[in-house]
Amino acid sequence: MIYMFLGVSIIADRFMAAIEVITSQEKEILIKRPNGETTTTTIRVWNETVSNLTLMALGSSAPEILLSVIEVCGHGFHAGELGPSTIVGSAAFNMFIIIAICVSVIPEGETRKIKHLRVFFVTAAWSIFAYIWLYMILAVFSPNVVQIWEGLLTLAFFPICVILAWVADRRLLFYKLMRKKYRADKHRGVIIETEGERPKGIEMDGKMVNSHFVDGGASNLIGLMDGKEVDESRRDMIRILKDLKQKHPEKELDQLVEMANYYALSHQQKSRAFYRIQATRMMTGAGNILKKHAAEQAKKSTSVQEVRIDEPEEFVSKLYFDPCAYQCLENCGAAILTIVRKGGDITKTVYVDYKTEDGSANAGADYEFTEGTTVFKSGETQKEISIGIIDDDIFEEDEHFFVRLSNVRVLETEELLSANSLPYPKAILGLPAVATVTILDDDHAGIFTFESEAIHVSESVGVMEVKVLRTSGARGTVIVPYRTVEGLARGGGEDFEDTYGELEFRNDETCKTIQVKVIDDEEYEKNKNFFLELADPRMVDMSLQKDVLRTESLCLLQTSQDTAKKAETHRPPLLLAQVALKHERQLGWKADLQSFSFFLSLSRLIEAADRKLSVEEEEAKRIAEMGKPILGEHPKLEVIIEESYEFKSTVDKLIKKTNLALVVGTHSWRDQFMEAITVSAGDEDEEDSGEERLPSCFDYVMHFLTVFWKVLFACVPPTEYWHGWACFVVSIIIIGLLTAIIGDLASHFGCTIGLKDSVTAVVFVALGTSVPDTFASKVAAVQDTYADASIGNVTGSNAVNVFLGIGLAWSVAAIYWYMQGKDFVVQAGSLAFSVTLFTIFAFLCITVLLYRRRAHIGGELGGPRNHRLATSGFFVSLWLLYILFSGLEAYCHIQGF
Repeated sequence: MIYMFLGVSIIADRFMAAIEVITSQEKEILIKRPNGETTTTTIRVWNETVSNLTLMALGSSAPEILLSVIEVCGHGFHAGELGPSTIVGSAAFNMFIIIAICVSVIPEGETRKIKHLRVFFVTAAWSIFAYIWLYMILAVFSPNVVQIWEGLLTLAFFPICVILAWVADRRLLFYKLMRKKYRADKHRGVIIETEGERPKGIEMDGKMVNSHFVDGGASNLIGLMDGKEVDESRRDMIRILKDLKQKHPEKELDQLVEMANYYALSHQQKSRAFYRIQATRMMTGAGNILKKHAAEQAKKSTSVQEVRIDEPEEFVSKLYFDPCAYQCLENCGAAILTIVRKGGDITKTVYVDYKTEDGSANAGADYEFTEGTTVFKSGETQKEISIGIIDDDIFEEDEHFFVRLSNVRVLETEELLSANSLPYPKAILGLPAVATVTILDDDHAGIFTFESEAIHVSESVGVMEVKVLRTSGARGTVIVPYRTVEGLARGGGEDFEDTYGELEFRNDETCKTIQVKVIDDEEYEKNKNFFLELADPRMVDMSLQKDVLRTESLCLLQTSQDTAKKAETHRPPLLLAQVALKHERQLGWKADLQSFSFFLSLSRLIEAADRKLSVEEEEAKRIAEMGKPILGEHPKLEVIIEESYEFKSTVDKLIKKTNLALVVGTHSWRDQFMEAITVSAGDEDEEDSGEERLPSCFDYVMHFLTVFWKVLFACVPPTEYWHGWACFVVSIIIIGLLTAIIGDLASHFGCTIGLKDSVTAVVFVALGTSVPDTFASKVAAVQDTYADASIGNVTGSNAVNVFLGIGLAWSVAAIYWYMQGKDFVVQAGSLAFSVTLFTIFAFLCITVLLYRRRAHIGGELGGPRNHRLATSGFFVSLWLLYILFSGLEAYCHIQGF
């Protein structure tokens, strides 16, 4: 019988792996953030509470449930003692012994609290109600007879329990109305103190955990809650990466990713299924699955060789411009363009024609019309052509023209053959076949501008460089001041370093760069901005400045004379003297009013100001005004700092890799058989190194004892198929077959040693089916941050045992006997007594657990040594009393019902 229990544990391991894969399925949703932005993210399809009460509870309680159903169906739909007594006995063992072990194994000075206390209240109430209801069926409503409505209602309590637990978990219905009360008293009330605490460990497992809002009103949507859960998971992963990067600066990114993956898997909140799987595999010599997974990932990363894809050989030579855009000053003399040949047989001689074409620039006025043929001799891959540029002293806008390639030919056997006439051309025109040449005017001081209105930069860029362009002229030396201005991004080293200064554009210089240091915060999502501003440019070249100031003086004289005429006071010499004195320092003029030449110059200026300017003079004046350096279309640049794409993709990859379904699931039958015949270390200690140690003697012994079951159950479909459902269905069928055999073996065992089925079930069968859960809860209590995975699921599992195990079996039997015209008879006897006894003891157990949440103890698990020992001893005593009284009642030493 013990060997059969080992077999059930191993197939239950496969069953739980399928459940973990099923409940780990994810979907993409659209989340609307408080600022109105929307983002797409991946969340878990299954709610954690729903999966714990349905598939998880079914996985851990499948042997007890199936034993009850198979016993009824296999004994002619007559009630048996083994199935119901096993359910009650297993509930007692779970409630008293498993919780006692979890309380005592917590390291000294540490405590564990239940995080989702509302869900625990719901499941604890249902677990006690389930056994009270069972007693009422047996002894109150219709003593010793189970009617159809009783069985069906018992079965219906299961979905009702799941729905209410989900409502409590999601704070719906009346829980939403209670939220404000909770918020007002969050530092005083026990419940809110627990759920308001920020998790100390990692609360993400590739899926999103059901963490709740601490702040916010009742209008927050579930989708928004999921968004906060997603952000919390990412922040935790980013924190892990930063910590590992500081501890191991010499490590490369791939190594840090693997270390972060193992750390996250080791410290994140895990499901009940994972702890059950890990406990079973360590017990049977299959090893620590986390360390095996980390070792496999490390081997894969070292074994994967860099694959270099060679570029396919090109059999045709391609001729094209590289680059295809050129800029030159008007006074450069000539523009040099480069034509390249790539691919094909470069030993051939190739000819290509070129010709200039007008754009906004005109041949003969702005550039020299040019056409010709370039020859690529054997081995030559690059040639240059020259286009003459015509200089003038007239201010113009920037202009451009084109140079086009055409008529590629290959020289073969001393003949010029057209490539197009050959069946397989040896040379063709590539792209780009047209080059654009922009002529920058050098008769203007220039227009200064950024390339665009806004740019996006990654926060990992380090030092960003921004170009300031000088267009429409490049004459003289010009100073352009610049500075950074804060937006949402803050300077002073928080998001970027404050930067200011002056750019000096020398004569014919058309481009300068500004460097700004951007601080890398390694944020997952970032969208902050700051600005770069250009101030008014000023000229340094005095000769050009004199021309500009003379033009200003002319304008001022004209204005002054108009004013004097209106006032009938015509004193141009005085006005001109004032103008001269005003610009004396700037122009270097000597304001000597006794100088004849000075008066002559002024007189000429007066005459020019007196008469009306002609159209040509007006145009000349406008051009002179345009000669001053000015700011262009984009004097202010918005810099938007975004998250690093590489860092974001790394975090996303880690989030996906920390899905525990990848750890416990299998992808092929080959993997399953290799795992079945391999013995690994079964240590429970979680070390950050992730390295495996050698198996112990106990590991080898347990492996050889269970290798038959491992190889046999390796035939179960891998969890990769049908998203785990194939493995789920096949595993539950095998569990049912083994459970039927265990039922017969237990009956024979009881007859052999002289025990009744009720006693055998309560003591031995319940113990055998609960051993894997015991190891799983112990590991969960030590490793998890909260007590939910270790004891929170005990209450839910106990309720599910009654609703499914008893409700399904008795409903089928009641319907069968109703169709036969008879009643389904179930003797209350020992079962009613055991149920009553368990209900009383369970109420005491839950009361003690809630008392342990007081400040001087700190939580349901752990705490001061004396309290820990006292609690564990009390729970063990309850179980021993339960076994003692149940046995005495079964043998009629005490009176039952």
